Amino acid sequence: MMAGLTLSLSGRLDPDEVKQIHGELRAFNERFTDPYDLRDLQVTVRDADGALMAGLTGYTNWEWLYVDYLWVHDGRRGGGLGARLLAAAEVEAVKRGCRWSRLYTYDFQAPGFYRKQGYEVWAEMEGYPPGHTQIWLRKALRRDGE
Repeated sequence: MMAGLTLSLSGRLDPDEVKQIHGELRAFNERFTDPYDLRDLQVTVRDADGALMAGLTGYTNWEWLYVDYLWVHDGRRGGGLGARLLAAAEVEAVKRGCRWSRLYTYDFQAPGFYRKQGYEVWAEMEGYPPGHTQIWLRKALRRDGE
């Protein structure tokens, strides 16, 4: 450690410091890339009573859709809601200028579902979580020139 500097470690995030760390790294990155254009995205399905039955959250940035979470209520799985959520997110992402989509799932979740939606595996991390595999997938949403 350099003289006059103090290293600290905490199990709790300081919101002001997190904001500064993110801001400083973004400023550095933007010297080499287009500016960040992070835009949140949420798609939901509710029943007649207004109860949430399925949802997708993610964001778009740098011509990519990132699907963070996609969940379907246990009693509604297999009925096409997941595919509808994903398709709606992809359509909106293309409207925002995205060319690709990316996400990850686990071997015990839905890798087959995403493959059926046109996603291809590009990375796997065995042992995360222990005894399982994290699977990263991507999909081209539009071709060059479209």
